[in-house]
Parts: sequence; C-alpha cells; structure tokens
Amino acid sequence: MIMQKPDQRDHGGGVDAAAARFGGERAEWIDLSTGINPQPYPIPALPAEAWNALPDAAAQTALEDAARAFWKVPADAALLAVPGASSAIARIPALAPKGTVRIPGPTYNEHAASFAESGWQVVEEGNTHAAVHVHPNNPDGRLWDAAEVTGPFSIIDESFCDVTPDATLMAQATTPGTLILKSFGKFWGLAGLRLGFVIGDPTLVAELRRMLGPWPVSGPALHIGAAALRDTDWADVTRTRLATEAEHLDTLMTGAGAQIVGGTPLFRLYEVDDAQAWQTRLAQHHIWTRVFPYNPRWLRLGLPPAEGWARLERALA
Repeated sequence: MIMQKPDQRDHGGGVDAAAARFGGERAEWIDLSTGINPQPYPIPALPAEAWNALPDAAAQTALEDAARAFWKVPADAALLAVPGASSAIARIPALAPKGTVRIPGPTYNEHAASFAESGWQVVEEGNTHAAVHVHPNNPDGRLWDAAEVTGPFSIIDESFCDVTPDATLMAQATTPGTLILKSFGKFWGLAGLRLGFVIGDPTLVAELRRMLGPWPVSGPALHIGAAALRDTDWADVTRTRLATEAEHLDTLMTGAGAQIVGGTPLFRLYEVDDAQAWQTRLAQHHIWTRVFPYNPRWLRLGLPPAEGWARLERALA
C-alpha cells in the first residue's frame, strides 16, 4: 500500500466546487464525502453571555468536567478543550524536539503534513522518536492494540472512536508522552462548532494550553459541548442508529457491485473498479463522495440524511 505523501493534503468536503462542476445549487447536494453524523445533536438554548461575553473559567471547567465523565478520563491525565482537533494536530509537533515520527498509512493526512512542516521526518515503520496512530483509522477503520501505540511521544487520534467506545485506548492517557485526541464534530454532527479535546500527559497538555492562549474555545461551543457530553441517552440511541444505517449502506453498495474494505459506522470504505467513475456517476445525481489519490479503486461514503437515502438508491440503481 502506498502512503500518501505529507504534501498531498486532500480532504472530504468541497461540495461548492462539485456543484460548480456538475451543476445544481449547493443546498441541493448530499455530501457523503465526510464522516460527519447527518443527524446532529440538537442545539440547546444558549444564554446571552455565550455570545456577548468572553468565555469564563466556569464554562470552560464545566465543559472539561463533562468531557472527563463522558470519556472516563483517568484522574492522572490532563484534559484540554481546543478549537477543533485540527488546531491541536497543527501544534502538537512543536511539543517535542524534532526527529522521526512513525505514521502507519494510509491514514488521515493532516498528521503527516503537520509533522513534516515542523521539520520532522515522517516514516511508516521502525523505531522512532514519535508515533501517530489514528484509532479507528481513517479511511479503513483499523483498530490498534495498546501495545502497538507506545513510544516516547505517542499521539492517538480517536476522532471516530465515539461510535465504538469499548475500543478506546483511554487507559493509555496516563502513559508519559502520550496524547489522545477527541473530535466533537464527527459523532455529534456539529463540525462547524470547531471543538475538540486533547487528553494525556499533564506537561504536554499544559504546554499546548499555553500555546493556544486565553479563550481558545468559543462561548457557544463551551455550552453546547457540555450539554451534549452530559446527554448519554442521546449518545446511546445515536450509536444504535448509526450502526443500523451503516449496515444499510453496505447492503446498497455491495448490491451495486462494490466490495467492503472497512470503515466505521460513520463512514464506509469500498473497493470498486474505478473510483473516479463512481464518484462522477453519483455526482450527476448531486451526491458527493470521497476518492483517494493513492488508490484509484477506493471510494468512501458517509451516511446520508434521512431524506437522502431514496436519492442514493436511485443513483446506484
């Protein structure tokens, strides 16, 4: 398997460009190119101060306490709310002296890009100064064992792990030199809120807190995030729904000739004869999917909203 180079930074999204190419208004498109929950957490009523005052320490503490309880964070591990996991990914390489970093691929490409831009040498295997493991992996859903993610500076990206909480490696958060990343936008479906969390080594988390400066998370994100993390009933119902819908998507895609490679309940990875051709075919129905520059046979789909299933079925017929 060919690893994507750090300078090949492709992502899902870009529906505006797809609409310009294939026609239709942006609002008419179904975006299946990301792994974002299509039925987001319902936004609660917000106090006026969430908008018109600087975020206070109490709101920050309330969010971080809710996060600790939801993810069962060990008492000895530090936790920091950040403005999206990507903001942490961009800064993490500066937390340790430059060296070599092991990033098994193919995987989410921002990690390699960030380390490379910070002067690190990125490799796929061997004994290195740092390591990054995306757990479950994006795009194939691979899960890692605790013994595989150890190292002097270890980053475990659990952005998609909330759909399968029993697989978490949260126990590793007490290991010196370890940081675990959590994304709020994927499972709760509120990617535009730009909220994430870094959990682990207190010294590293304290330095990251210093780097981010005061008020890194917006007032609305503090309130919405705290409410969502306390709502464990919603999380349980959502996991069941996502698993059912992922099975339904697999049935549709295999019926159309695709083969399942892997994924998570939030996104599915398929092997097809020509991924670009499949993407174009679905785009003609204003459905946007994800292809990969390093594998012309891989096609990734997220879950459609409730009203989008019928259109997807017609497009695959």
